[in-house]
Formats: sequence, structure tokens, C-alpha cells
Amino acid sequence: MCGIIGVIARRDVGATLLEGLKNLEYRGYDSAGFAVIRDGDGFVVRKEVGRVGQLDQYLPDAAGGKIGIAHTRWATHGPPTQINAHPHLSNDGRFAIVHNGIIENYAVLRELLEKYGVRFVSQTDSEVVAQLIAHEARNGAADPIREAVLRLEGTFGLLILDRENPNRLVAVRQGSPLLIGIGEGEYYAASDAAAILAHTRQVIYIDDGEIAEITLDGFQTHTFANEPVVHAPSRIDWEIESIEKGGYPHFMLKEIMEQPQALRNCFAGRLRPVEGTVRLGGIAPLEDDFIRRLGRLVITGCGTAWHAGLVGEYLLEELARLSVEVEYASELRYRNPILGYGDLLIAISQSGETADTLAALREARLRGARVMGICNVVGSTIAREAGIGVYTHAGPEIGVASTKAFVTQVATLAMLAIQWGRLRGVLSHVDATRLAESLEQIPNHIAHACGQSDTIRAIAEAYADTSNALYLGRGINFPIALEGALKLKEIAYIHAEGYPAAEMKHGPIALIDERMPVVVIATEDKIRDKILSNIHEIRARKGRVVAVATEGDTAIAENASHVIYVPRVPPILSPLVNVIPLQLLAYHAAAIRGCEIDKPRNLAKSVTVE
Repeated sequence: MCGIIGVIARRDVGATLLEGLKNLEYRGYDSAGFAVIRDGDGFVVRKEVGRVGQLDQYLPDAAGGKIGIAHTRWATHGPPTQINAHPHLSNDGRFAIVHNGIIENYAVLRELLEKYGVRFVSQTDSEVVAQLIAHEARNGAADPIREAVLRLEGTFGLLILDRENPNRLVAVRQGSPLLIGIGEGEYYAASDAAAILAHTRQVIYIDDGEIAEITLDGFQTHTFANEPVVHAPSRIDWEIESIEKGGYPHFMLKEIMEQPQALRNCFAGRLRPVEGTVRLGGIAPLEDDFIRRLGRLVITGCGTAWHAGLVGEYLLEELARLSVEVEYASELRYRNPILGYGDLLIAISQSGETADTLAALREARLRGARVMGICNVVGSTIAREAGIGVYTHAGPEIGVASTKAFVTQVATLAMLAIQWGRLRGVLSHVDATRLAESLEQIPNHIAHACGQSDTIRAIAEAYADTSNALYLGRGINFPIALEGALKLKEIAYIHAEGYPAAEMKHGPIALIDERMPVVVIATEDKIRDKILSNIHEIRARKGRVVAVATEGDTAIAENASHVIYVPRVPPILSPLVNVIPLQLLAYHAAAIRGCEIDKPRNLAKSVTVE
């Protein structure tokens, strides 16, 4: 959740540190700060509550600093205050640290250090790291950083500076993402490639249990047990323009409008309509016989990724005739799940770093199940640890509320269902060809739906002052109702709930009155008439209906307060189109309400801690 960046160069690094922090703002934060070692002066530390831009006033203070670290904090232990903001210094002023993660045994360590006379100034768990390293140094440890790290429990991505060794930057990873960027005569360390994309495309991904020492001469990586590790560099393919707004008022709107191209990138080289086939090379290690015999498939994820998994359940059951369960990763990791040899777990995560999803993947593998990932970020931890999987190729997603990541996850699951349906002999060549052809046209249909943004804004104006909303869908569009409600909650701060439409009569109907907007996904399928009956029930109770309907459906228009029309597509692919109006509805409602759309309160883009 927090963002961290470090730089060591032969030039002043202050501006680069702040530039990196600004490119990490999308991760979510409430305070920010930086520390540089300035020639002859030791540490210069500046911190502020609020936005990174407030640190610009301190750039002159960083002049002369050729090594530094910086941080955006999302409060866990202790409220957002200047004192609790990072970086943290040890009492003796020797060490400065920034930390992403949670130190689970910080209370025990703090109590121990206080007995030795260490004075703490913040309420954070992170300060313990700085004080513990300094304590080990005072006790004569040959490598105080390593000795301190071995005593930490929890998750941590750390960058550490030592005033007595001002030409070395130390990076430590345990359960929280870190990478090293290789520049021309200078090096970077960051929690996210977006922080350094303007300066280098060559990166090294540090693994859990590793410490990297970075100087101007290069870097060395060792395990916590001091065994050397060699990593091959990876190349980041993102363009710097992809993490800029490109003329849009918000990243979220830009990313909604990018969805047609994101899908084309997702399909490229994989979807083969002429042949009626799909080729997902990243899952080749899953033997054909294993997929044919597969009796149990579990999909796991969090938030929007979990919703994508729910859509995947319908796709894989219908097209590949597989028995599928979809589990919240945050629940699966703490259960005693029935997973073992012959089972397959699919972990879905945009960032590939979601802590709960990664833990669920590891648990499944420990129990003997096969695992695969569906991720957007190349080189991410889930992608590397799974070893088998599919990249969605959505490109950088900066807005906290996921949009193009979701549609590419669903599209990937659709391709997977077609490929496995053919492999298992339950999907005919004719049907596979028809579906592949339809899937190839989905980007055009999404572009058409995006073109209704102004119409949807007018609808949002009618309901932007509401406090509550219901979202209803049936079958494969029930997860889209959940996703639409989540988007409204995330960025417009309107309480909303998604339900299967038939469940309305089992409780939620009691909430419906003239003040309650109900968003109904009512596109044409075999149970469309039942949805129409649900709409009649809502209108009979004076509820206001916003319907998402198939173009040409006049019956819906006669029974709804507002209709958003979408192109006709095969019902099993309709979630890919139907979600677009709901994304735009939430976006426009948030804009009208004056909400901070790309950085909604209390939320972070990547949840890398529990």
C-alpha cells in the first residue's frame, strides 16, 4: 500500500525522489516524506501530512544530496501525523528507514529496546526497525542491518541509509514488493516500477528473504542467511505516457476509455477466431491430460478480482464443464481448505502482489495442488511464484478503482474457458469459433458503450445525492451487479449493495421506496423476462429503476426511469459490455459529488499487507 523509492547517483536526487513519489500517489497514502544524505551535513529529513506536492517546498534543502529515500504512508499503526510519517531516524541519527508492510512483533521489540533506554518518538511499528538496527550497531554487530532483519516478524519492504556509510543504499524484502532499477551510472529501488519508469526500463525483482546492497559500482543480493543470489534483469515495456492522464481529468476515466485497446492487447496472438481456437502459451506446463481429468478448480482473489473470478465460474462451468469454486483469498488463507493433488487453484490479482491472494496461492501449493496466476504486472510475485499463468496486458492501471484490469481478467477467463472446453471435448468447433469471433468484436462494442458517457452523466446527476443504491443482476451478470455496487462505494462514497435479482424478495425489497435507485442489468438472455418481472416489483413500490438493456428493447424503456443501452452480444459474454455503463455511472456520480476519484479515501491500489 505504501510507496517507497530510493536513488543513488552522481547528481542531486531530491527531484527524482519527489517525482517517484508523485508517480506512486495512486497507491493510496495520507502523508509523505524524504531523507537524503547531504555532503558534510548528514541527514536532511522532511515530512508532511497530506499530498506529496507539499514536499516541493523542501527541494532546496535536499541540494547536495546524492543518495536518498522517500515514502508515501498509508496509516496502520498511529494516525496520519508528521511524526508518524516516514522516513524514521534512529535515536543516534545514524540510520534512516522507509518501510512498507507491518512488523507483527513490533510491540515486543519496542518494549525490549525501551528497557535498553531507546526513546521512541512515533506510534508506528516501522520506527522499531530503525531503532533495532542502531541497537545492533551499538552492540558491535558486524552487519547490524542483517542482524536486525533476522529478528523481525511480519511483512516488510525496507530501504535503509547509514550516515556512516553514505554511499550505500540497502533494500530488504519480506512479503512486500521491491525492485532495483538499473540506470546509466545510477541505481534506484522502489516498491513499484511506476516510480522509476522515467529513468530506466531495466529492473531486478528482489525475492522474499533477500537483502540487496546498492552502490554506484553496482549491487549485490544475498539471502537473510548471507547466501549470494543472482537475478537476471527484466525489461519494463510500459511507456511513460501510460502513467500520465493524457488530457483526461482523471486516470479512471482514461482507463475506462482505454478498455477497447486493453482487450485487443489481451487477445493479441492468443485469440484465433478463424481456427476456432485459443492459445494461452503461459499455461502450457499444465498438461492436457491434467486439464481433461481436472475435477476441482478453485479461483481466488480479492475485491474486483474476486468478482472477475465469479464471472469466470459461470464461463468455465458452461463452456468447459468444470466444477468451480470461487473463494475470497482473505478467507481461504485462514481456513483448512480441501485442496490437494489433482486440484488447480487460479489466483487473480492485477498487481500480482496482493498479500492475501499470494498467501492463498502458497497455501494451495503446500497442500499439493497445482497453481496458476492471472496478473497484469509482468515479473510480479504471484506471476513468478505460480510459474504458470496468463498476463492480461492491460497496461498500467493508476486509478485505485479497477476498470481495464477487470475486463481483461474476465476476457482471459473467457479465453481459458474456450481453450479448455475444446480440450475437454465439451465445446464444439462450431461453438468455439462463434464465441471466438464474438469475443474478438467485444472491444468495438465496449467502445460503443463508452460513447454514451454524456448520457450516463445525465443519469448520474439525477441520483448523485442519494445515500443508498441497489444493484441487481441474474446469472452471469450477478457478479457485474456486485462490481457496479463496489465501484459506487469506492469512489462516490454511496452505500450500495449488489444482489441476484431473484433474492430481492428475500429481504432487500423492504428497502425500496421513492428515494431508492435500483440499477438493474436487464440485457437479453433466456431469463430476461424474469428480470422484467423484478422491475415491475420495484416500480410497484415506487423505486426508481436505472436499467442496462440491449439496444432495441423497448419493453424495458416502458418500465424504467432511465435506460442505458448496450450492443447485443452473446449472453455469456455480456458481462464484458454490461460493466462499462456501471463504471461510468460511478465515475460521473463521484465527479458530481466532488470526490477524489483516483485516490479515494482510505483505499490503496495494491493491498500488500493484511
